[in-house]
Amino acid sequence: MTDKITEIANGIYENVGGMDNVGKIVHCMTRVRMEIRDYSKVNIDNLKKVKGVMGVVEDDTLQVVIGPGTVNKVAQKMVEMAGVKLGDAMPETSDKNNKTKVDEKAAATKAAVKKKNQKPWSKILKSISNIFVPLIPAFVGAGIIGGIASVLGNMMTAGQLTGEHWATIIMVMKIVQNGVFAYLNIYVGINSANEFGASPSLGGVIGGIIMLTGVTPEAPLPNIITGGTLSANQGGIIGVIFAVFLMSLIEKKLRKITPESIDIIVTPTLTLLIMSLLTIFLIMPVAGAISSGLVGFINWILDVGGAFSGFLLGSLFLPMVMFGLHQILTPIHLDMITNTGVTELLPILAMAGAGQVGAAVALWVRCRKNETLTELIKGALPVGVLGIGEPLIYGVTLPLGRPFVTACLGGGIGGAVIGLFGHVGATSIGPSGVALIPLINNGHMLQYVIGLLAGYLGGFVITYFFGTTEAMRKGQI
Repeated sequence: MTDKITEIANGIYENVGGMDNVGKIVHCMTRVRMEIRDYSKVNIDNLKKVKGVMGVVEDDTLQVVIGPGTVNKVAQKMVEMAGVKLGDAMPETSDKNNKTKVDEKAAATKAAVKKKNQKPWSKILKSISNIFVPLIPAFVGAGIIGGIASVLGNMMTAGQLTGEHWATIIMVMKIVQNGVFAYLNIYVGINSANEFGASPSLGGVIGGIIMLTGVTPEAPLPNIITGGTLSANQGGIIGVIFAVFLMSLIEKKLRKITPESIDIIVTPTLTLLIMSLLTIFLIMPVAGAISSGLVGFINWILDVGGAFSGFLLGSLFLPMVMFGLHQILTPIHLDMITNTGVTELLPILAMAGAGQVGAAVALWVRCRKNETLTELIKGALPVGVLGIGEPLIYGVTLPLGRPFVTACLGGGIGGAVIGLFGHVGATSIGPSGVALIPLINNGHMLQYVIGLLAGYLGGFVITYFFGTTEAMRKGQI
């Protein structure tokens, strides 16, 4: 494994212009993300051919799809080779005093590429991704533990389990689950502050303010939108992110004009005072109305549209993943969980991964003479079953074109089945595919499994009959 990791790391460096051309390295669940100093030195075609690389996404950062598990090791190996830590600035070994016109041109090329790729919506999506990706392991672990606790609790209610020790185990599991979701606003506040260049501790306080600790029913705070009263967590994480963004602007402005000798006292005090008033009396009511509207609209689509809505949502999710648009759904999922206890959107969107798994199996069967393709499928299929679809997207279906479309249609079939059943929800976010089963709300696990099977079958059948070409089957591409 060590040699494989080193080979991938070296292969990436060789095709991105060398270690000196990389400004910073971080990673998410499946991708090594690099800030590139001069894009003219990057060879995208050869980078895609590096053994172990499943795909490349060009954005304001260069994203190399490696796959879960391996990506952590590759990113760590790359920063170790450079002598830095993940997220730290990479050293420049070239002579800093020798700034020629070539250097200036390289900088201009980098700026042009970043300007081309950094559309406003792209920046927003990147920020949302940076805020929530570090929390995904906590969502997955705590969510699954909470799901197991719910199953055990139902078994106790039905009399299948008895004894105080089971009650204690369930209580401990619920404590773990609540450790994430009860204080999610604080975690989001801290990560948002890091993303927007503000003080993380102040971001955490803003997240805590939205919880309205200390406010009692006897002395409520007014809601300027509805004329009623504010409730704890109103506006949820949408409000937290916006409030911390405003806070970052205020804090940066104050630090510029405040004398250094009193900055440590004046800046955080004024920042929190201003933002607490804005957050409680303006942002919370407005964000609460927006959040409730979004959740209500999505639930309306799911209730009214049924199978048709499920088909559309299931079919369109893979393209959203491809363009990185799926990140914007994270706060919507979390707000749905906060307001209704579950997100009915996630199980439908998870069917897109099922369609892709079915498509991959069909390609394996139909194109068994294509050894290169079947090897890629063998490596990407297991994690695809667990709901991590990027290796299959970038390594298998998307490069071939037609199978990507048939995989989307297979996901639509699974989504239609879930939509037809209705009220199939997930109590947490993070995993997908088979790994989402423990998080499905009580009494609907079977419906979710049926939807998965429909997605698998739909993706397989459509791809088997319509998703391949003779060149694919003969191993010519």
